[in-house]
Amino acid sequence: MSTGNEILAQFKASEIDIDVLRDRYEEERSRRIRPEGSEQFEMLEGKLDHYMDDPNAARDDDREPMLEEVDTVIVGAGFSGMLSAARLAELGQTNFKIIEAGSDFGGTWYWNRYPGAQCDIDSYCYLPLLEELGYLPKEKYSYAPEIYEHSQRIGEGFGLYERAVFGTRVTGTVWDEDSARWIVSTDRGDTFKARFVIQAAGIFGKAKFPRIRGLEQFEGKMFHTARWDYDYTGGDHSGNLNKLRDKKVAVVGTGSTGIQCVPHLGNFAEHLYVFQRTASSVEWRENEPTDSEWAASLKPGWQQQRRQNFNDCSIGLPVDNDLVDDPWSRNMRKVLASDVTDASPEVIEQIREYEDAKEMNYLRERVNTQVVDAATAAALQPWYRYYCKRPTFNDHFLGSFNRPNVTLVDTSSCHGVEAITKDGIVANGVEHKVDCIIFATGFGMAEDQWLRTGYEVVGQNGTTLKEHFAGGAKTLHGFTVHGFPNLFQVGLSQNASSVNFTSMFDAQAQHISYMIDELIKRGASYAHPTQAATEEWLEEIYRVSSDSTNFYQKCTPGWFNGEGKVHKLGGGLNPEGYGPGINQFNELMAQWRDAGELEGLEVR
Repeated sequence: MSTGNEILAQFKASEIDIDVLRDRYEEERSRRIRPEGSEQFEMLEGKLDHYMDDPNAARDDDREPMLEEVDTVIVGAGFSGMLSAARLAELGQTNFKIIEAGSDFGGTWYWNRYPGAQCDIDSYCYLPLLEELGYLPKEKYSYAPEIYEHSQRIGEGFGLYERAVFGTRVTGTVWDEDSARWIVSTDRGDTFKARFVIQAAGIFGKAKFPRIRGLEQFEGKMFHTARWDYDYTGGDHSGNLNKLRDKKVAVVGTGSTGIQCVPHLGNFAEHLYVFQRTASSVEWRENEPTDSEWAASLKPGWQQQRRQNFNDCSIGLPVDNDLVDDPWSRNMRKVLASDVTDASPEVIEQIREYEDAKEMNYLRERVNTQVVDAATAAALQPWYRYYCKRPTFNDHFLGSFNRPNVTLVDTSSCHGVEAITKDGIVANGVEHKVDCIIFATGFGMAEDQWLRTGYEVVGQNGTTLKEHFAGGAKTLHGFTVHGFPNLFQVGLSQNASSVNFTSMFDAQAQHISYMIDELIKRGASYAHPTQAATEEWLEEIYRVSSDSTNFYQKCTPGWFNGEGKVHKLGGGLNPEGYGPGINQFNELMAQWRDAGELEGLEVR
């Protein structure tokens, strides 16, 4: 077995020229960087309100406003909200309401019904509560309909439907000190008095549009992929978009969503224009049906074991056996040099850069083997480090550009689409006339998820959460905030993250439900972290976190690096996250619970 230094020597003797590659990456980055950073996008709100309408269900505007007092209000009915509710129900705490803008459970998977929508994480890890509900996914990577169905299965299995308030948005949350209750108001005129509030709006709660000149001038059909209009396109999730046969269609964006819907659009549109700012890395999907013998061999606790194993693989920790063993876990292990343990940090970092270059060279060459036209293939090659963007996996996207009716419009030289006219889209000084524009531009990722709610949170002494966080987030374990009693957060914060979001949500939901259950059992009026405990946790976060600023500053713009404006500890999935990883963080929280002291919380 080669030592770290021997591996590095082999790389240096190879044809990979790291200096040349670095220069090319910087050249490509500079072509795409925009001074406004994330401000180049706007959320679906204000003047774009009509794009937020639910195409899947009509809202009952005639229902009477609700006035209720409950133990807990959960904001959001995606996986983070469902898991919060399910874990509370397991502890016997069922006096809660779930408030959700959509008309059913599912969150991301309620809204994202575009053709080809599929999870990029191993479904046996991603779909939560599989053992609890006695269900196994049909395939290694589930498609959106199955994930939506599983959301409904959770709702039914844990009795959540009778506690859900659908088609309703929270508009304000105000702490009332006299009653020690949160007053939660909604856009339906509801008022809920709640002892506890769990903010579970999810990671991808708000669809975003690019700020493009003339956006409202377009006279054709326009929608976001999170509000797919099958009445216009025809067909369903599996394709057959037959109403587009006489339509010229534009797709803006080639991230995960664009990668999945472009093949279906290319199969049916009269002509499809795909507007790309930055190419995604596109690996083979390797999907397959669930193996019945493997399913029969599973022992209790298998899903948690699989999740923990994947969590370690995805941050480069060595494992005896890669249980998921897919392109994602294998590539992460290679790029992060998981098996190199006998070298200095400097040597390991150099090996990582070479492994990264090797993998990206392979992905660029894969484009050449799949796309016939040389110019199109060149534009579809990703020029950045592997972890600069979330990798994608699809077997049909690249081949779509061999169709005569599919045109790639590379907008990197003009920093994106320049304008929208009444008839189409302008890029590189050329107007492309189209009947329909589909925005595959993803979701907003604010620096601090606590402030992504879309409503004001007012705590003690009339202080808003935004005011309290003016100098940066200040939490205990990412879950609670001093001055905001009985308020809890599920999501990215000063805790630990995972590329498998549902694993992260579930661990957080279990921790929060424990705190709520304990406070109710102890007859506590309320609890919030002390300032001292908050400061200690912030010190710990910065002590154990690795500063990735240099890495992300060199990345092409994307949501991992604030569209080129790196912040805090350098961007990434969770910039102020717990450095040692989610498995160690979860163990730390388990020890905190086992101690039974509610350490760091001021309980009244």
